[in-house]
Amino acid sequence: MSGRAAPYERTERTERRTRDTRERGRERDTHHAPSSRTTRASAAAAAGAIPTQEGRTGAISPESTVPPPAGATRRPRSQHGSAAEILREKRLRTITTATTTTTRVRSPAHEDEKGEKPRSFSKATGAQVAKAPPLPPWAPEATLIAPTTAPLASRVSIPPLATRLPPAKQPPLLNQMTLELQEAAILEDLLFVFMGYEGQYIRFREEYNPSSEIDRLTGAQFKILPGLDPSLRDMTDEMLKMATYYMAVEAFVEVQSQEQFGAVNHALCAAIRKLLKDYLILISQLEHQFITSPKFTLHILHLHIQPTAKIMSVLHALAHEMLVRNQMLGNEEDEDSLDDFDDVEDILESLREVGDIGSGRSNICKGGSVLGLLTHQLTSRAGDPAARSLLSMLLRESSRPYMAMLNEWLHHGGIRDPHAEFLVKEQKSIGRARLEEDYTDEYWEKRYTIRDGDVPPQLEGVKEKVLLAGKYLNVVRECGGVDVSKEVQDVPKTFDDARFLENVNSAYAHANESLLKLLLTTHALPQRLRSLKHYFFLDRSDFFTYFLDLGQSELKKAARDVNVSKLQSLLELALRQPGSVAASDPFKEDVKVTMNDITLNKWLMRVVNVSGLVDEGSGVLMDETKSNTTSEKDKDNYIGYHALEFDYMVPFPLSLVISRKTILRYQLLFRYLLQLRFLEMRLGLAWQAQNAVYPWKARSRYPQVESAKRRTYTLRARMLVFIQQLMYFCTSEVIEPNWEKMQRRLEKVTTVDELMQDHVDFLDTCLKECMLTNAKLLKLHAKLTQTCEYYSSFTPDFTRYLGQMDPELLRPKERPPGTVADMSRLKKMTDHLNLYEGHFSRHLKILLESLNYYAATETVVFLELCARLQTAWGEGEGGGGMVVQVG
Repeated sequence: MSGRAAPYERTERTERRTRDTRERGRERDTHHAPSSRTTRASAAAAAGAIPTQEGRTGAISPESTVPPPAGATRRPRSQHGSAAEILREKRLRTITTATTTTTRVRSPAHEDEKGEKPRSFSKATGAQVAKAPPLPPWAPEATLIAPTTAPLASRVSIPPLATRLPPAKQPPLLNQMTLELQEAAILEDLLFVFMGYEGQYIRFREEYNPSSEIDRLTGAQFKILPGLDPSLRDMTDEMLKMATYYMAVEAFVEVQSQEQFGAVNHALCAAIRKLLKDYLILISQLEHQFITSPKFTLHILHLHIQPTAKIMSVLHALAHEMLVRNQMLGNEEDEDSLDDFDDVEDILESLREVGDIGSGRSNICKGGSVLGLLTHQLTSRAGDPAARSLLSMLLRESSRPYMAMLNEWLHHGGIRDPHAEFLVKEQKSIGRARLEEDYTDEYWEKRYTIRDGDVPPQLEGVKEKVLLAGKYLNVVRECGGVDVSKEVQDVPKTFDDARFLENVNSAYAHANESLLKLLLTTHALPQRLRSLKHYFFLDRSDFFTYFLDLGQSELKKAARDVNVSKLQSLLELALRQPGSVAASDPFKEDVKVTMNDITLNKWLMRVVNVSGLVDEGSGVLMDETKSNTTSEKDKDNYIGYHALEFDYMVPFPLSLVISRKTILRYQLLFRYLLQLRFLEMRLGLAWQAQNAVYPWKARSRYPQVESAKRRTYTLRARMLVFIQQLMYFCTSEVIEPNWEKMQRRLEKVTTVDELMQDHVDFLDTCLKECMLTNAKLLKLHAKLTQTCEYYSSFTPDFTRYLGQMDPELLRPKERPPGTVADMSRLKKMTDHLNLYEGHFSRHLKILLESLNYYAATETVVFLELCARLQTAWGEGEGGGGMVVQVG
């Protein structure tokens, strides 16, 4: 019964078994109930069954079927006669002659070698056959179909449909049978239909195409030939639902067992296949009851299949929902599928995972989605004990391959996911091969990510721990700290294990401990951070002062003309200077000199205007550096001091903490402090010139000249105070306190991500409190520093103006003979002073007001800066009316 035989072949086997059973029943009648044999014989005679001489049975063709006499009542069933025997007795009726030809209702018609019609045909029927056109020979064959990636899928061709059966082989009509014969015929058909085959009287509907995958996945719909008693029809229609469920589930298992659906689907199909095997065993047991038991009726069959029908209904509902998600039975959300193609990187990665564009369906429900669907079904059917038990078993079996991948990730840091169904997605295109050259944290942030739509509900609350535990161990494994060959023992194998969450938490704690030990101890992360502070924050910067002195001639050139190799050599010389703090630094070889193509203020303004500097998603940091360059007009004024910056080479795995983004933050702070140091140096040189050059030291006999000199002294002093107070605030009030806080956090850190976050928070806080993340403060700061730089560069012109205004301020040997005082130069000098004083005072006042506002709304640390900058503003206010309003 379980094979894929044609309908007529099944009938032949059934009749053979029925014949043997009947003979055994006759023997029992002979020994135990002699009277029953007479009854059975009478029943056989009433049905018209006659045994042949050869011991075989025959059945008349439909054309010669004799209808029951009018008014006949239902014949009582014999005491020991089963439904199969009654049906067989019906088929035993035949017309025998001297030369008997046996014909079978469901078997091919037997003809003579000369082509003569069988003698069992009546004359009227023979005449009709003679007039009808010849039909093609009925010779159905079973063939092998092409294999698929589902190894256990059936490869036997689909049997021909009953609608193609020749008229001569059609079964007797139902309305020509008694109620008892109808029940027996329907019982036999149901046993075939339950296994997915057509019966004699129960056939597929015309719209069902067994060759169509969609029709098979939906499940076959059946129709009953006319003439069946209404009471039998209603019960039969109810039982046919189980056949529809079985055929749909069987097709679902064959489709979902294909390779592209993943290991979780394969495990689910294996569990369902075991249930289908039990289902076929039940059908075989029911067939045995049908053949042997005289009390086996349609009602008893209906009672027997009730629990199994419930199971098949649950399986069918589960399969249907999965097929809808796989877009194999139609999806209402097809129009939203274009939203999944926003990220080009994800598209390319999905193509790499699939292998090629046409090798699989998109949006396949697999992995965590399957487990989530099972969990949802289990929750929604919690009130049904049978369904809950079934779905719990399916979830348990389906989670086994997923748990194997989870344990491999949690305990070894590796991913064995050939079908892309694990909750952690690995982008193999991002490797660590280039980390030594371009130590970006893409390896950490983008190589391993979470598939948000494929996370099982059981892991939703701990998905971040799962991701981080594997990432930590992956780093340790690549550094040789994890023995991959060691098999992990005593770990949960399924989701329903009580140690499931404990396994995740313990693996997360172990991974944290391993990577923290690797970073803090083996690779000396604290010493690396201290080295970065020395070089980028100018802490104990005796080497840097010496370096600036050595490279002064080179740094005064335009940035495009600076010899970077020469500066690198000078830096190495300064770092190796005996007595320097950097001389004993083991990481001094990692410091490199580079020149940036864009000014600090312009670079910061563009980044802040685009996304904000402290945005963690700021890939803009990298893009802006590469895409924005200084215009040709500014290149002449853009000298080496403005473009100088340090770079720092960090080995793996320290590059995960000291990543490219963190190095960029260090470089921004370094360039800002270098800008302040450069302005302080320029104003210091102006002060030296005003104290050393004779025209500034000599006293003029013109009060206007002396007044202009005093105003110049005062403006230079205010600018110098402003720069020095700003530098002191950034180093002593911002960087040092935040550095101490970070050091205290590092001593108590428990996770690697907490360590990384503390490091980034330290740099972001420094950038914010140094006014580098606010567009308005950046503009004000840029105007003030430009005014200071322009003033310091104009000091030689002031000296020349003094000699022209009053020749007596020049040394006697430098004084040209016959030179007279030119007071027109005084007006030009005064105009310049008014311009510098006006710009500096006005922007300083706005800066103080802005700092007071942001101190109340953002960070209170700006109040300290306001108090310090008041000294620069106070000197202008109390300088004897030296602040000149610009008209």
